[in-house]
Amino acid sequence: LHTDQDKGDGNLKYILTGDGAGSLFVIDENTGDIHAAKKLDREEKSLYVLRAKAIDRKTGRQVEPESEFIIKIHDINDNEPKFTKDLYTASVPEMSGVGTSVIQVTATDADDANYGNSAKVVYSILQGQPYFSVDPESGIIKTALPDMSRENREQYQVVIQAKDMGGQMGGLSGTTTVNITLTDVNNNPPRFPQSTYQFYSPESVPLGTHLGRIKANDPDVGENAEMEYSIAEGDGADMFDVITDKDTQEGIITVKQNLDYENKMLYTLKVDASNTHPDPRFLYLGPFKDTAVVKISVEDMDEPPVFSKIFYLIEVDEDVKEGSIIGQVTAYDPDAMDNLIK
Repeated sequence: LHTDQDKGDGNLKYILTGDGAGSLFVIDENTGDIHAAKKLDREEKSLYVLRAKAIDRKTGRQVEPESEFIIKIHDINDNEPKFTKDLYTASVPEMSGVGTSVIQVTATDADDANYGNSAKVVYSILQGQPYFSVDPESGIIKTALPDMSRENREQYQVVIQAKDMGGQMGGLSGTTTVNITLTDVNNNPPRFPQSTYQFYSPESVPLGTHLGRIKANDPDVGENAEMEYSIAEGDGADMFDVITDKDTQEGIITVKQNLDYENKMLYTLKVDASNTHPDPRFLYLGPFKDTAVVKISVEDMDEPPVFSKIFYLIEVDEDVKEGSIIGQVTAYDPDAMDNLIK
């Protein structure tokens, strides 16, 4: 600053007041030159209002009215983009189509968005390809591969970079991590680990007796893995039942009718295990059930002899001799071995 009254003889003194005067800005009292005393940061304060005056050293009077001026801090690219979080967590259903949105990440740049590209942020993916992609402008992360399976891989870690200067060389950058979990859908049917099961039952066991358990496996989780067991067909469909244990997802074979070894020694059942919550989107993959054969052998038990009649009437003369045959009763053994009866 310089007043026209200044003859260069040192009679005038320049004084500076206002924002940052004496700390950030100093004035040479002899020449009126103003200097910055410290490093300035536009992000802390971008505008300063200062006032300067010139006084006569001898009289102490102002030689002209006080001048007010504004100093605007010009921005440079000295701030890297910063994400709102250091770590994001997100989830997306498995088997999602390409381009399914997962999560949006956001980075901000403290530089002046109205000046150049210092605050223009562009997003890119550093880790997580080819499974995911990121929109360079919005920061929306999307699936990049079709039909990703949770059963093959459940967890993914994606690293996203935000770079200013519109992504150009020389721009500053920051990164964030996104942990993505594939959530389950019902895309797997139950499968029995074996095609045939064998159980044994003594004849005459009480009705409702549990003969054994069968279990189909489903790699899905939660309600997507829930199943119901039922008898599809077989010569023992009327003799046996199957109930579903909701806690273990097992099928329990039970006795429904009285068994008799002498009537039938072997029964064959076909048992279905069906998902209770099939997803219509994946029905094209096939029926969401599986079938196993259950064979039940009835074991013989030693049964008591049975008389041919429940009542016999024999008439005897009063003078019959001791040891005489007065009649005959008969009994048979219902066991298959037809044991000797005494």
